[in-house]
Amino acid sequence: MLAERIDSSGLTPGGTQVRDEVLALSTPHRLYFGDELADAHVAFRLEGPANAPVVVALGGISAHRKVTEPGVGWWSGVAGAGLGIDTQRYRVLGIDYIGSGGASSGPAIGTQFPPISAFDQANALHEILLHLGLESFHAIVGASYGGMVALCFAARFPLLVNRIVVLSASDKAHPLSTAWRSVQRQIVREAIARGDGAAGLKLARALAMATYRSSTEFVLRFSGAPVRGADGFRFPVEEYLFARGDDYVQKYRAESFLCLSESIDLHAVDATLIDTPATFIAVREDQLVPFDDMESLAKRLKGASQLVAMNSIFGHDAFLKESAALTSIITCALGSRT
Repeated sequence: MLAERIDSSGLTPGGTQVRDEVLALSTPHRLYFGDELADAHVAFRLEGPANAPVVVALGGISAHRKVTEPGVGWWSGVAGAGLGIDTQRYRVLGIDYIGSGGASSGPAIGTQFPPISAFDQANALHEILLHLGLESFHAIVGASYGGMVALCFAARFPLLVNRIVVLSASDKAHPLSTAWRSVQRQIVREAIARGDGAAGLKLARALAMATYRSSTEFVLRFSGAPVRGADGFRFPVEEYLFARGDDYVQKYRAESFLCLSESIDLHAVDATLIDTPATFIAVREDQLVPFDDMESLAKRLKGASQLVAMNSIFGHDAFLKESAALTSIITCALGSRT
């Protein structure tokens, strides 16, 4: 398998070693649901001290391989020097998901893409591990969709990861969450059919933001009076939701959203087969992944597990917003202190 260097490599100004590559995956590359993917490849970025243990950091469907760099990395508040995933102690591995709009295999504009499972992302991680010559990952820390991938990797390759840390993810999607995402996907499909996928993606993202956060946050931020204009009343929450939608379409592709949103709802893993030690971090205000679902998952795991409960007005987005609390929890979970 060939790897292509796609970005700067070597030492950063701070002395961190960086590998940024695209890895050609096994050929023919058969996917979990039976399809074959031509020219399958996955982009990854590995950074940290040479020969340090490797921690995989995976986020939601719009996360990418750049994890730690301030202003660029999607989890720079949790992964970095002295943080929860400490880049002075570990090498951090991030990937562009298969099916995403990054440098990994994914749908072109106006095209369909085979259905993708979180198991397919886990298989890609396995090929990266072999390519890097590693015996195992020290840990996989996965939030949201990334937590689903962590569970799939532990189920399929139990000897190749020492521990997993799963934030706001369970062994299957909750039916109410699938209901919300199904409406979002239909909005995008109909917009693509009209030739304006970006408009559909904007609306789908606006709707999604209403499910990511808690009702408490919305009360605190958006209880002001509506303002009347030429086209009717506008409510304070509208400005926020549609601004987030506008921002999202600048960074993401409608076809990739359809692919990975569906992948979330296709997710199913047998928790009783997972023997890898696991830490679960559940947010009581999470609308998408209810606390009870994660509590049940932790109890059904075959191996040792612990459940850490959090309260956060940010709901499902707590993994992006509660950096200080998560740094403490993840530091402990990775075994760098008791």
